[in-house]
Amino acid sequence: MDNEQSKPPRRIRYKGTHPKTFKEKYKELQPEKYAADIEKVMQKGNTPAGMHRSICVNEILEFLNIQPGQTGLDATLGYGGHSLEILKRLAPGGRLFATDVDPFELPRTRKRLEALGYGGDVLFIRKMNFSGIEQIVYESGSLNFVLADLGVSSMQIDDPERGFSLKVEGPLDLRLNPKSGKSAAMLLKTITQDRLEKLLVENSDEPYAARIAAVIISKNKCGTHIETTAQLKEIIKDVLQFIPENERIEIIKKTSQRCFQALRIEVNDEFGVLEKFLEKLPAALAPGGRVAILSFHSGEDRRVKKSFQQFFREGIYSEIAPDPIRPSLEEISSNPRARSAKLRWAIKKS
Repeated sequence: MDNEQSKPPRRIRYKGTHPKTFKEKYKELQPEKYAADIEKVMQKGNTPAGMHRSICVNEILEFLNIQPGQTGLDATLGYGGHSLEILKRLAPGGRLFATDVDPFELPRTRKRLEALGYGGDVLFIRKMNFSGIEQIVYESGSLNFVLADLGVSSMQIDDPERGFSLKVEGPLDLRLNPKSGKSAAMLLKTITQDRLEKLLVENSDEPYAARIAAVIISKNKCGTHIETTAQLKEIIKDVLQFIPENERIEIIKKTSQRCFQALRIEVNDEFGVLEKFLEKLPAALAPGGRVAILSFHSGEDRRVKKSFQQFFREGIYSEIAPDPIRPSLEEISSNPRARSAKLRWAIKKS
């Protein structure tokens, strides 16, 4: 009996020579144990399941110019890739505060960073939305630097249970914190046609917003509610059957991406959260403090740009990025998810 209890659990079995589903990719989900296999996946330009590859790391570190003993904030901890590189530069005496709302990934990241030697004496992780940056400052004091990576983490995209992926079926959730607020499926059950059309346009510039909204609301009235990612994608596919066949596949793909993005932005109030964060930033920074923000959506980048320009005109920021910094061609080649990234920065007046 004791021998049976001491046996390690068997790995998940799968058909064929390579695992296909998220849960079957046991090597990718254990990067510390299968480092060589992880490296092979990344060399192919892919992101291993359950991992996230931080973007513009060198560009961010070069701008932030982190010095030992400083105090800073990683407003979007995620997998902790940016935080790890920052922590390496803070010793001795530095402190890094980090926030995230994901109740599943946050403890995993905490555990990874603690295993690398970054515990509670230097790293202060708080489960909260970064729009509450003033709560961090109350604890930390003025910040020498702030980083915010506004992209959705690969761990969230790849796990079908989170409902972010177009590639596999899962519940249509799209919440960064699935324990709070309404899922995208619940939103679509209760939203009006006008409101749905408006958010598809405002959040993702969707050209077929009116057609898609009309069909979704029509199905609601018939009692056919959208519960899964596959169901939403199928509706979009049906709506776009009028598109010429030689263009249809690509347009369906891009329309689906825009619709998922628009719903994700809505259920997480991403624009509202970002606007509150940007408004509070100047008061959070120490004189000469630096902020770098990495965005992946034109709506995000537009808000960051306008905020930086406003506070620059008011003399609060002494310098701002004249143009966004884009990932290098080499980075995009090795990590295609970096393609849409834009990095903007600002420096508070000394």
